Amino acid sequence: MDCRSGCGACCIAPSITRPYYGMPQGKPAGVRCIHLDEAMACRLFNDPRRPAVCAAFRAEPEVCGESREQALQILDALEILSRPG
Repeated sequence: MDCRSGCGACCIAPSITRPYYGMPQGKPAGVRCIHLDEAMACRLFNDPRRPAVCAAFRAEPEVCGESREQALQILDALEILSRPG
């Protein structure tokens, strides 16, 4: 599956706990990454400064659902389920 144009859910819903370029404190869940542009595309997509967790992400129907809204809901639920403790 290719990423859905104009989605950006994977750049909003999940947290990134490690510091990365432009976000030295990482990114809390539900917060838009500063590298997400107006078209909801990653400005760091082919940049080596892109976080490893982002580079490893693969769009899959089970995660991305049928719409941007559904992707946000699924990724938010996965974020909650994956919290330690």
